[in-house]
Amino acid sequence: MRFMIIVKATADSEAGIMPPPESFEAMGRFNEALINAGVLLTAEGLHPSNQGARVTSEGGSLIVRDGPFAETKELIAGFWVISAKSRDEALEWVKRIPFDDGETIELRRVFEAADFAEIVPAEAVAQEQAWRDATQKPITN
Repeated sequence: MRFMIIVKATADSEAGIMPPPESFEAMGRFNEALINAGVLLTAEGLHPSNQGARVTSEGGSLIVRDGPFAETKELIAGFWVISAKSRDEALEWVKRIPFDDGETIELRRVFEAADFAEIVPAEAVAQEQAWRDATQKPITN
């Protein structure tokens, strides 16, 4: 099973204020533990929303709104995607994150192609899995 660990934005992350070096060092140790355990699939931090955009479909048109976005508590500052045997195992990893005071982390399971087996034809599930497999292959240029 894959899980996304979502780091919620804070006023500091939205202001572009970087954490202190000790926080980076602690996060580096956590990331290294994930790598050494063989569970880390990807991990990324995100720039503040003032550098982003939202695209909304309204009345058949696409409306682009540039950031920043008002509700900081609803924004994402970064994420990991990990592979775990269960929700409990994924939660154990979340509990090891070196939290900063006031930080919120959200854990969500990622859909797998097999999750759709009961609602779509087998060919569609196979195509979905083929797409996922294709994105996992290294790109060579």
